Amino acid sequence: MSNIVVENRDIVIPGDLLAEGMDYIPGDFTFREDEKIFSKILGMVSVSGRVLKVTALSGPYAPKIGDKIIAKVTDVLMSGWRVNTNTAYTAVLNVRDATTRFVRKGEDLTGILDIGDFLVCKISNVTSQNLIDVTMKEPGLKKVEGGRIMKINCNKVPRVIGKKASMIQLIKEATGVEITVGQNGLVWLRGSADGELKAQQVVRMIEQRAHESGLTGKVSKFLGVAHKPVTPTPTPTPTPAPVPKAEPVVEGGEQ
Repeated sequence: MSNIVVENRDIVIPGDLLAEGMDYIPGDFTFREDEKIFSKILGMVSVSGRVLKVTALSGPYAPKIGDKIIAKVTDVLMSGWRVNTNTAYTAVLNVRDATTRFVRKGEDLTGILDIGDFLVCKISNVTSQNLIDVTMKEPGLKKVEGGRIMKINCNKVPRVIGKKASMIQLIKEATGVEITVGQNGLVWLRGSADGELKAQQVVRMIEQRAHESGLTGKVSKFLGVAHKPVTPTPTPTPTPAPVPKAEPVVEGGEQ
């Protein structure tokens, strides 16, 4: 007989038993041993149908191709820049991936990006030796101008963004602050001084209470705005095809 021994959103540690029996499937950060499923990490349980997974609550950011991050320039190279990715590994931004304008050979690249500058970029390549390349040649990728940078636990980023970016949108509308969240745990806030401070307080609140249910309502209350629950879109009932009207049958052949 199969049964789950934890509940959705429970906090577990490595080795905790999650379920018994073969009716359940191990998902992210879980493993099966005989007919039991265990957690691999410290995290929060997520139950989706028959699939059990654990979302990490701690641990470093693992760079992945396609991730949007916020990075800091740490060195100027001959043909680009070295940037800090908020991990143990730095990345390289090549000149051709930073700007569309013509750059003369030997030109001083600090006129484009200098040491200490922050930028919103995307990871374009990660090798097996953790050599990372980033690019700025997509919409929304740019040098950070003004505002403030804050650092949060990278494992709480999905909670800060929210489902379909609902949490970020709520904060933007309530504070009037532009917010960019990097998958590596760096967040860029830009707006009025009061708005930036309020947004920073909210982001920190979400980070600290990411494991709690009903978080959107709590954030709405903190911001002093009405909470608008997401109402699922009803599935339209298909209209049955019209039944062709049968022609009357004339018995006895043609008249």
